[in-house]
Amino acid sequence: MKAILTAVNARYIHSNLAVYSLRAFARDTGADVAVREYTINQRTDEILRDLYLQRGDMYFFSCYIWNITQILSVARELKKVLPGAAVWLGGPEVSYDAERLLEAHAFLDGIMVGEGEETFAELMAGTPLNEVRGIVYRDGARITVTPPRELLDMDRLPFVYDDLAPFENKILYYETSRGCPFRCSYCLSSVDKNVRFRSFSLVRDELQYFLDHHVKQVKFVDRTFNCNRRHANEIWRYLAEHDNGVTNFHFELSADLLGEEEFALFSTMRSGLIQLEIGVQSTCPETLGAIRRTTDLARLKEMTARIHALGNIHQHLDLIAGLPYEDLWTFRQSFADVHAMEPDQLQLGFLKVLKGSSLYEHRREYGIVYESCPPYEVLATDWLTFDDVIELKRIEEMVEVYYNSNQYRTTLPYLLSFYDNPYDFYRELAEYYQERQWDGKNHSRMARYENLRQFALERIPCVDRDRLEDRLLYDLYLREDIRKRPEWAADEGNSRKEYHAYLKSRGLLGKAHMERFGGTVVLFDYSERNPLTYGARTETIQELERLFDEKGADHVSKKE
Repeated sequence: MKAILTAVNARYIHSNLAVYSLRAFARDTGADVAVREYTINQRTDEILRDLYLQRGDMYFFSCYIWNITQILSVARELKKVLPGAAVWLGGPEVSYDAERLLEAHAFLDGIMVGEGEETFAELMAGTPLNEVRGIVYRDGARITVTPPRELLDMDRLPFVYDDLAPFENKILYYETSRGCPFRCSYCLSSVDKNVRFRSFSLVRDELQYFLDHHVKQVKFVDRTFNCNRRHANEIWRYLAEHDNGVTNFHFELSADLLGEEEFALFSTMRSGLIQLEIGVQSTCPETLGAIRRTTDLARLKEMTARIHALGNIHQHLDLIAGLPYEDLWTFRQSFADVHAMEPDQLQLGFLKVLKGSSLYEHRREYGIVYESCPPYEVLATDWLTFDDVIELKRIEEMVEVYYNSNQYRTTLPYLLSFYDNPYDFYRELAEYYQERQWDGKNHSRMARYENLRQFALERIPCVDRDRLEDRLLYDLYLREDIRKRPEWAADEGNSRKEYHAYLKSRGLLGKAHMERFGGTVVLFDYSERNPLTYGARTETIQELERLFDEKGADHVSKKE
């Protein structure tokens, strides 16, 4: 019997830990198990054709909100061309209402519910279906539901990355715990409150494997990585002591659980060794109470400020729009609160009403209207109209382009200084894009700079053109040594000869750029970049400043 484990990932750089874990756990059964990975950007017929050519006897699909629609389409056609093959689903998107799915889709033969490693291994071993726990399957005209399966001991999970060839140029996902002690009403992880951990003796060896092989990035999928501080600190200490200078490790955590021991460890880490994702979601107390988040906001702000002050850790903060009791005005304040924490990335997300979550059960109570099809995203609530959601969507695009890109690190603070609340800046910028029908379009990097410049000059009355354009030019060269200068940038004049001679004397020709801003000459060294922002190393060249002062202002054609 040949089984095909199928993953349809959101992006090419992603990998699917689940299918590799299933295959590894079933290794001792001797079954012929293959893994096929695709992306949601591939055509359905292309995926179908490849799966058909595998000639599997059983096909298993890993299902999530972002791929379920495409998977059902592929599975339906696959059953037509391989009617003798069994088609099974598994994953969080199908575990909640498996019976209904089988009733609605005659081409499905079964669904694995919950954790699938032991279930899949028993199926591969040929165990009779009625003896396999944790499945819903079609038995002729009848649909049978077997008893739920007990949760798995994490130490029984095999390490799936013995061969790194399939993961070249991809993010590796890794887990050291399952479950979550918190009860956030919008999240499916709150359903499993029994948190289980993998022994550190196993984790240590597996981390060393990643380090030895210079893996670029490892993302921990633990839902709240530091819910057990001892477990988290053992891992962070090991990484700090065995850093290979290359690998980055990503963690989702609760910032208000951090303590002095963690900061002592963080302070020793290489810049870029770890990055932290922190779910704030909202700063409205009534909203936090409704979604059952026990966040200490004062402590969270203190901890994020301390992380920021270290200057060596990428910090990613999340907000969710569409939660109960949060209207546009209170969300504006939540946005301002999180923006003030100065994260490296601010994710403005939208509520997904997940089947099986507590918020799903109370959706009518809060007047939550959401998409009928995956990803079940919020459309309106008792506090938020669809017009409000549209506004937030436009702001999300501006935040992604201008804040999260890290390309406007001196320009944005200058422009934001003219606004009482950063939300208002991004809203006006989004309106400006909308008026010119720019929103939703792909703009070149240079066009984004010009769009921001044009917006500021037209919409911010007190903005100083020279200060604005100097900042834009500084940000532009901070990221890339562009060959074609923007039209609004002043001519370099005769200074180019001095720049060329100076760069040559330091062995930096072709590796750096020099630019004069007022009376300051700045060198941008692209051979050394900030691992958090990707910005070039900069230094002020005082020798050339003195030279230009001696030759006079006419030596360069910078505008005054």
